[in-house]
Amino acid sequence: MTLLYLDTSALFKRYVEEAESEALLDRIEDAPAVGTALITRVEVAAALAKAVRDDRMPSSEAREAESDFLGDWADFTRIGLTDDVAGRAGRLAWKHDLRGYDAAQLAAALAWRDATEDAEDQVVFACFDNDLRRAAAAEGLETWPA
Repeated sequence: MTLLYLDTSALFKRYVEEAESEALLDRIEDAPAVGTALITRVEVAAALAKAVRDDRMPSSEAREAESDFLGDWADFTRIGLTDDVAGRAGRLAWKHDLRGYDAAQLAAALAWRDATEDAEDQVVFACFDNDLRRAAAAEGLETWPA
């Protein structure tokens, strides 16, 4: 089975129509499970607030998108920021020159992969940040988009 991990840049496209939103929705529909880091809840709220501040969307649309996201939250496999995941994120930040939450996203995806390693499941890392996607590929994750 191919499990789909969504970082915030990918998950945002589920709730706000952008380029690649339709393709992402198809990937989500085909995935038996969709995972994300617990911190994504904070990042989505921050990204929506920033979109409003930057006049890229009205506040009412952002609030509706956040409500839809929170309504779906229980459906995601949520990977917490444990001491092990945080430690791994710190090492990844140094190794790949990543920002903090980007490193935490990657560490969470790797933790999910490690937890499913015996079950023949493959984790695909969906991300629209080129640096983070390159780091994920360097860590052995299949990435989407390629």
